[in-house]
Amino acid sequence: MRFAFMCRERPGASHHRVAVVGAGPAGLSATGYLVCRGFEVDVYEKLPIPGGMMTFAIPRHRIPLDSVMEGVEELRDKFGVKFFTSTKVVCGERRDEGDDLAASSADLLKLVEDYDAVLIATGTWRSRRLGIPGDDAKNVVSALEFLLDLHREELGLGSGHLRGFKRVVVIGGGLSAIDAAEESLLNGASEVHLVYRRTIREAPAGEYEVRRLIRLGVNWVELAAPQSIVVENGVARGAVFQRMKLGEPDETGRPRPIPIPGSEFEIEADLVVSAIGEIPTPPIASECGGLGKYVGRDGRILADRSLRVSGTNVFAAGDVVTGPSRIGQAVRQGLQAAREVDRALSLKVLVAR
Repeated sequence: MRFAFMCRERPGASHHRVAVVGAGPAGLSATGYLVCRGFEVDVYEKLPIPGGMMTFAIPRHRIPLDSVMEGVEELRDKFGVKFFTSTKVVCGERRDEGDDLAASSADLLKLVEDYDAVLIATGTWRSRRLGIPGDDAKNVVSALEFLLDLHREELGLGSGHLRGFKRVVVIGGGLSAIDAAEESLLNGASEVHLVYRRTIREAPAGEYEVRRLIRLGVNWVELAAPQSIVVENGVARGAVFQRMKLGEPDETGRPRPIPIPGSEFEIEADLVVSAIGEIPTPPIASECGGLGKYVGRDGRILADRSLRVSGTNVFAAGDVVTGPSRIGQAVRQGLQAAREVDRALSLKVLVAR
């Protein structure tokens, strides 16, 4: 996987320094573009190994780790990119999933001051909660927490604690739900239920992925929404669901799930995985020198059409701008943001001359 696919070697230096915050697909593709334009690029990543969710959440059959590492090593060894890993960039106080793997922190405002441009590509590292009784039981986890736990053990970053469960219930219909259900099977679960509140036709992951899991042995349960977690002594023993029917389209254009009274049922489980979505996690948790007003209520960075935070040298790309998306979309937007950084700094040189 080449991130610097626009060139074979670094051209002459431009004398501009850019900090990229986040080493996922958007950040790495932006880095590849910028080094091919001659920029000096430093990448800051809170996790110990670059790659973001490609390294720490997405199953290897989707994206092989060796492929990601080859691209990272090329950026480092051939193009002189410096990677500051295990370093969480933040302005203010905030905690997101995976933060325990960060050994140090860096001040975003200091980066803004020290670099000619800062490109934020920190993705979506906070999961939505179920918001139902019992969802705080110790064996109710997010899909991101579950997948991160499995991958950190594989990468030699500590022993995971979410293996060995035999009956797993995964709630959701997106790719995170698909991945959590499949990884549960691969790690020895004897019974895996994947429960979604609409039908297979509306599942965000796509009908093909759901049917693939059904062939692998996952029990697909559609038109059911979680109502509560059955908890005994702080431990989840199962989940209660209510049957749904589909009504008129909602704001997403998909048919709205409508509860059917008196249709509750329970699925027993020793692990419940919530995979109902993630939200953007910008490195901005306060007013932050005026940057705070450019963070929306949903956590997204409110960049302008050029993916720039208006009136600043800060740019943003990927899921921290769009919300959760496919890798291809994040890569495209990383390239777009890098082009805008290039254009802005080139114009700055022209003006200076």
